[in-house]
Amino acid sequence: MISKTIPANSRLEDIDPTIAWQTWEPSDEEPWDNRRASLLHRRAGFAATQEELHATLSLRPEFVVANMVRSETGNNSDVGTFESDSAELAKAVLATSDAKQLAAWWLHRMLNTPTPLVEKMTLFWHGHFATGAEKVQDAELMRSQNTLLRDNALGNFQNLAQGIAKDPAMLIYLDSVSNRKAHANENFARELMELFCLGEGNYSEADVQQLAKCFTGWEIRRKQFRFNPYQHDDSKKMLLGKSGIESGESAIDCVLASPHMPRFIVRKLFRFFVSEDANPSDAFLGPIADQFVKSNYSIASVVQSILGSRLMLSGWSIGRKVRSPIELAIGWMRTMRCTTNVGFLSDRLRTIGQAVLFPPNVKGWEGGRAWINSSTLVGRANLIYELIHHDKTRFDGVTLLAFAERNHAKDPDQLAAWFAKLFFIDDLSGTERERLMKSLDPSKPDRWATQSMVYLTSLPRIHLS
Repeated sequence: MISKTIPANSRLEDIDPTIAWQTWEPSDEEPWDNRRASLLHRRAGFAATQEELHATLSLRPEFVVANMVRSETGNNSDVGTFESDSAELAKAVLATSDAKQLAAWWLHRMLNTPTPLVEKMTLFWHGHFATGAEKVQDAELMRSQNTLLRDNALGNFQNLAQGIAKDPAMLIYLDSVSNRKAHANENFARELMELFCLGEGNYSEADVQQLAKCFTGWEIRRKQFRFNPYQHDDSKKMLLGKSGIESGESAIDCVLASPHMPRFIVRKLFRFFVSEDANPSDAFLGPIADQFVKSNYSIASVVQSILGSRLMLSGWSIGRKVRSPIELAIGWMRTMRCTTNVGFLSDRLRTIGQAVLFPPNVKGWEGGRAWINSSTLVGRANLIYELIHHDKTRFDGVTLLAFAERNHAKDPDQLAAWFAKLFFIDDLSGTERERLMKSLDPSKPDRWATQSMVYLTSLPRIHLS
């Protein structure tokens, strides 16, 4: 009989994919506990408060995952109010025409959204279909693309791919607005196949040339997509071995029909949710890729299977992802019910490598270990320190000391236990606890909460999810 447990130290190539992608179920050996609930919230969103974890543990894990994917973490009234308030805030931001302020608006959404998985997936697609405001130079178009990504974040990938191909910000960023019948611009065609749908090596240069012709005449008029038939090459093209392709829409469907597409997308989702370092084979990803196809390219179906899988919740995935700067900062702030100046937060995130709406290039952020170097490690520690001490920062509306006391964390042992439970999957080691105690000034108990927080958020494992 094959064991259905997956030891944490297993090599990925030694794990049976039929076991890995089964729905995880609690057992005496693998209980539904704070450790697994914390992991789920960190991967599916930006971490959870103590109250959210308690509520999560009162439900069956498959129900929790299903609710996350259906975006029912808040009731309809919560979601409606949040969206209305966010739209009003966006109007005020767009009046400034400043994309940097729009980036701060998005961080505000991440901090306050009642549907964290939707926002997390919007961030994923922003890195996948990377578009930079520095080139687009229009905050309204960047907001429109952000809305498109959010509306389709857990929807149908075919609809998302068709939508992004006609998105004005994308048309500008990859030069599709200059794609004319007499001289086809190949930028978008190349990236559609290499970065967005198929991956390098799964198409030819002839495919790029033919695909580019399909998109000729795709323009922008008054900030909206417009098809100009006079600039469109209406000849029949051969694309990926299929003849008779003429329009841009049919060309996108042809690309999506490639057998390479499902595994390419599923592999990126695996890296985003499970592990950046592991390199799963096509065979290992096969069950999820097949599900993607059978579900008619439903993103929600795949994400639900990944989040609720044995591979995720058995514990194998713990510590196998490096938190991005946004995941680190927003996760810490949501856990602590923290509010602050989001413009300041946006500026500081930029200095450590992740300015939303300003990705480094069309490939987006590399992620994984690339987030960490000697400079960014110092910057990450400084970010949390500065947030703690910023005059606009509050924790559930009060100071950190008052918030800690409200949660019955007053003495060093209580603070250590409370913070460790909130920030780490596992308890503090003996050495970590000893060093924490030494970092506290015995003559200033009113500063213990701050000193404990500064010490614990400087530990290397704060950067792992």
